[in-house]
Amino acid sequence: MSLLVVGLSHRSAPVSVLERASLSADAKAKLLHDTLAVEPAAEAAVLATCNRIELYADVDKFHAGVAELSTLLAQHSGVALEELTPYLYVHYEDRAVHHLFSVACGLDSMVVGEGQILGQIKDTLALGQELHTAGRLLNDLFQQALRVGKRAHSETGIDRAGQSLVTFGLEQLAAGREPVESWAAGKRALVIGAGSMSSLAAATLARVGAAEVVVANRTAARADRLVEILVASGTGVTARAVAMAAVADELTRVDIVVSCTGATGLVLTGDDVAAALAHTPAAAPRTLPAQAGPRTAVPAPARPAALPAGLDPEVVARLAAVAAAGGRLADAGVARTLTGAPGPDGCPADAPAAAGRAALTGVDATDLELHGTWADQGEAAAQRQPRKGTRSHADGTPVRLALLDLAMPRDIDAAVHRIPGVRLVDIESLAEASADAPMAADVDAVRGIVADEVAAFGAAQRAAHITPTVVALRAMAAEVVAMEVARLHGRLPDLDDRQRAEVTQTVRRVVDKLLHAPTVRVKQLASEPGGAGYADALRELFDLDPQTVASVSRADGAAAAGQANQTHDSGRAS
Repeated sequence: MSLLVVGLSHRSAPVSVLERASLSADAKAKLLHDTLAVEPAAEAAVLATCNRIELYADVDKFHAGVAELSTLLAQHSGVALEELTPYLYVHYEDRAVHHLFSVACGLDSMVVGEGQILGQIKDTLALGQELHTAGRLLNDLFQQALRVGKRAHSETGIDRAGQSLVTFGLEQLAAGREPVESWAAGKRALVIGAGSMSSLAAATLARVGAAEVVVANRTAARADRLVEILVASGTGVTARAVAMAAVADELTRVDIVVSCTGATGLVLTGDDVAAALAHTPAAAPRTLPAQAGPRTAVPAPARPAALPAGLDPEVVARLAAVAAAGGRLADAGVARTLTGAPGPDGCPADAPAAAGRAALTGVDATDLELHGTWADQGEAAAQRQPRKGTRSHADGTPVRLALLDLAMPRDIDAAVHRIPGVRLVDIESLAEASADAPMAADVDAVRGIVADEVAAFGAAQRAAHITPTVVALRAMAAEVVAMEVARLHGRLPDLDDRQRAEVTQTVRRVVDKLLHAPTVRVKQLASEPGGAGYADALRELFDLDPQTVASVSRADGAAAAGQANQTHDSGRAS
């Protein structure tokens, strides 16, 4: 076994890098095919989630394998290799098995103990089988990982150590002031996307008491199907599906938004959210009886005649002009390089932060954008300090719209957290919040399960490695018996059929007894660490044909792969 994994995750890389390195479905398929095209790799599988991208391969050369897999990850993720390399980790053989089993049990998840990763591992195996990139080793590995994960959840209380990412995100939106059930009760929610994570979010919202769940998805059939499931769930939630084009309108009606799509760009911009709030009355969060039907659109309130105190009308007019021209003053989701000399307090537009909005009067649009970017960077630096995991305002502004972004790359513009009345929780803030989450005692029990399963898997793989050699040895022995019996029959033609059969059976029993103890013992020795050399020794001692051994290995591998595919197909059918 020469299992190699090269990858990056929320533990090794910042969210900004993970976001850029995400893989589409087409990119994953192309990555797998290209991995098999390189010399060191015989099998390949890619585990790509919102928190990790890992490429698994059966390689015959470690260093060449690491170089090739790293290069392929960089090429297909779109992140330059020199930028990606500092965040990559490498596991080999037993350490690679240990890593995947830990991932399957939820020990390596952003929220320890969450079980959604099992579905993602199952999808990884299914893709490898569909594209014929997963052979005997990876089929065995990922199927065993699924069994280990299920064992950890059934035999320990790891589920109590963590929750699903959805539940954890909703808890962060509630900011710990009240239970999620109380916070979400009677609220209207919009779920953008209809994939596995979005479906889980919709089901969770229904379970915790949301009165209405609206599902928006590019494929209408999937949204309709999810709505049917929600209505049939028995939670009493009102559910309906809308087109993606209706998202802006729905934003004016809901209290909670959960987004998890496969889009490569933003689904909700800061302008979208600001426009929705401008058409929503600034009141307490809206509630709805559980059985109430869909609502009509809320008419836009009249704009206030007077501007807030301290805001110069000329500045407002100039900002409106820039917005009307399609300009964008600042976007925290985009990295920029500042130009211009900084002012006395560091601002490149020479606009002191302490002077408030009045200091922006007379500043042209270009300098205003520089000031906004400078302010964003200062805010980002402040956000790197310990926090509770939510992006919201500390000025006591009531939360009118709670946003949960579970997509990678992100669906919602990170700049929306600066809009009064908006609270945003995304993957980055969840990572920071979960870093301080308490670990349950059951985690130690799961670690023990993982260690035992890794040892068992390694022993089984090493024993399987010598099996073709043992089979070839027995085949050679059977051939020798057949030749000697035929020679005996030629020398003693007077033997009757009963005598011939007795002689043949006696010779076979002698050979079987001579081979039994050595073959059993060699399998035991081969299953121990460092036992891979026993197969080579057996081939040398009995002068076995390497081609015969290889043909047995190929036949066993094809049979194992066929059985794995049959198991997967029957599982899907059920």
